Amino acid sequence: MSDLLRQDIIASAELIVVKVGTRVLTRDDGQLDTGRISKLAEQLQSIHATGRRVILVSSGAVGAGMNLLGLKKRPQDVATLQAVAAVGQARLINEYDLHFRNQGYHAAQVLLTADDLDDRKRYLNVRNTLLRLLQMNAVPVINENDTVAVDELMRTFGDNDRLAAVVTNLLRASLLVILSDVEGLFDGDPQLATSRVVPVVTDIDATVESFVRDRRGDLSKGGMSSKLEAARIATTAGENVIIASGRRLEALSEILEGRCVGTLFVAQGKSITPLKRWIGFSAQPRGTFVLDEGACQAILTQGRSLLAIGVREISGKFEKGDVVSLRTSSGEEIARGLTNYDASDMERIYGQRSTKIAEILGHCPYEEVIHRDNLTIV
Repeated sequence: MSDLLRQDIIASAELIVVKVGTRVLTRDDGQLDTGRISKLAEQLQSIHATGRRVILVSSGAVGAGMNLLGLKKRPQDVATLQAVAAVGQARLINEYDLHFRNQGYHAAQVLLTADDLDDRKRYLNVRNTLLRLLQMNAVPVINENDTVAVDELMRTFGDNDRLAAVVTNLLRASLLVILSDVEGLFDGDPQLATSRVVPVVTDIDATVESFVRDRRGDLSKGGMSSKLEAARIATTAGENVIIASGRRLEALSEILEGRCVGTLFVAQGKSITPLKRWIGFSAQPRGTFVLDEGACQAILTQGRSLLAIGVREISGKFEKGDVVSLRTSSGEEIARGLTNYDASDMERIYGQRSTKIAEILGHCPYEEVIHRDNLTIV
């Protein structure tokens, strides 16, 4: 049954996002593996030959830079890390373009920051650019712009796994393939002979989360936990994800043939609208609403809008139309939405009935604090 499910998903995938991890692109000695890049280019060409389109999200800039600069350990300070990424990015995109041109198409470098997808207009501009590149027989090679992104300023995606999921949602690609150095999600410690790859995940629940066994190295930043989060982002929006080993030379071809390679994470429900994808997974929340239990249930199980009476606490500096995070009393985020009221008005009306809003503010432009059409379950 799982094989048929895979084959159906692959057969219907017209646009595919492929994410390649640092450990896939480098040899054991830390050198950039140009042979593997060449092999990847061949497999991408075979996908092109079927009429499908491909977006590549690639790590490896820091690793390539470390190699060129003779560094043995990943830098710890931001300035040095960004400088190393700048050196390595030039080498990385040059290798991609060299091997892609051998296959008859071009590499197009696209460097993004979280701010690029936080702003709605820039978000749409990025989408339009990527789609036009595909029309021009180019393969967009996307990476986070490490030379300007700073974790401390909350302007990074965190890692390229999450970036790949956000790009998948941006383009409504029905399949995200994450190629790493592990065969997939194991049901135990991957180092143990008794552990097995989980072939299909239909729900990322506590049991699935308990399978994560991460190890981190000097070159890469992500781990299975970040890949699981990427899978959650993409599947929540209605897309499918496969996590597999990029160390297998024909991994991508085998996946596109529908073979049981890696772990398939199945889409959760129907594909959601572009606006809701932006609200839920790209825009950065400017504030937080803590909801009572009744409001949480109304949103999660009844498909209702959020009313002021269901809000118990607010925080942050936000304007009307900003994205805010909706959380339970225990702090769990359940949704994000566009607020109809700014922070000063919310301070006055939260916890009140909708019939009281006009009396408190002198007018009542909206009965709902957040309308259901502008709300995304996360």
